Amino acid sequence: MKKFVNRVEDLLAESLRGFARAHADIVRLHRDPVFVTRASATRPGRVALISGGGSGHEPLHAGFVGTGMLDAACPGAVFTSPTPDQMLEAAKAVDSGAGVLFIVKNYEGDVMNFEMAAEMYEGPNASVVVNDDVAVEDSTYTTGRRGVAGTVVVEKITGAAAERGADLDSLKELAERVIGSVRSMGVALTSCTVPAAGRPTFDIGEDEMEMGVGIHGEPGRRRMKLAAADEIAREMMDAILGDLGAKRGDPVLLLVNGLGGTPLMELYLMYDAAARILDDRGLAIARSLVGNYCTSLEMAGCSLTVARMDEELLGLWDAPVRTAALRW
Repeated sequence: MKKFVNRVEDLLAESLRGFARAHADIVRLHRDPVFVTRASATRPGRVALISGGGSGHEPLHAGFVGTGMLDAACPGAVFTSPTPDQMLEAAKAVDSGAGVLFIVKNYEGDVMNFEMAAEMYEGPNASVVVNDDVAVEDSTYTTGRRGVAGTVVVEKITGAAAERGADLDSLKELAERVIGSVRSMGVALTSCTVPAAGRPTFDIGEDEMEMGVGIHGEPGRRRMKLAAADEIAREMMDAILGDLGAKRGDPVLLLVNGLGGTPLMELYLMYDAAARILDDRGLAIARSLVGNYCTSLEMAGCSLTVARMDEELLGLWDAPVRTAALRW
């Protein structure tokens, strides 16, 4: 295992300390229990948004704390759900009186722990569960579809609405609407290595890839021989669009997300492949995003996300945002 590390047991604490120092104008790190909040307090009367999950998926979620997105994020250990006390204390820290919306990826540990925190929290709160992955209906980690890079779209659009003063019920309804409009699928060319394990999560041949891989390295639809990029994109987009229900002429958002170890050159190549498929289907690419947003440590691979948009959602997507990972 070759990684920049002092002691494996200190990796997360030191990484978060560096993150907080690098972006001290945007975030604050709270240490016991661990969570990240905006540097400035939540505006009185505005609903606070909280998300979180295992570390190793950076910049998800702490990288999306800031103006126009999240108010707090709770990082667990690598590929391990955060604990209910992290979420509970984060909610207490950022609730300004209008309540808290928890945005949860569909993994059993995340769902269970966020549910416990919501039950313990005495203030008004609501939760939504993101399940955008079309690759599998359930796995060792989930009951139902996994939550993956589509979570970024949910956090961005819901965060913009919260910034504009939407109430808790309206934000929950909006988030569920976005969840219903976004679909994703990933592919891995290599495994990743969890630092505590010290070896690759799974073995894969030099001429193989994992189609439909999960963000923890869990199996996808099938192991197959490495194919040309156009063929890979075709299989992923067929699955996504077959489930999405978009019609010719519909505006969509196309997100090409790196899993941590893929150069931008290749991500833009995959964007080109996916965009040509959308053109052939008569779908209008209204917005685009390419880069590392929901990773799996150093895994080589990518995920494709397509979201059906309308005028309201496009307006919310275009709203100002200032976080460590997204700024416009």
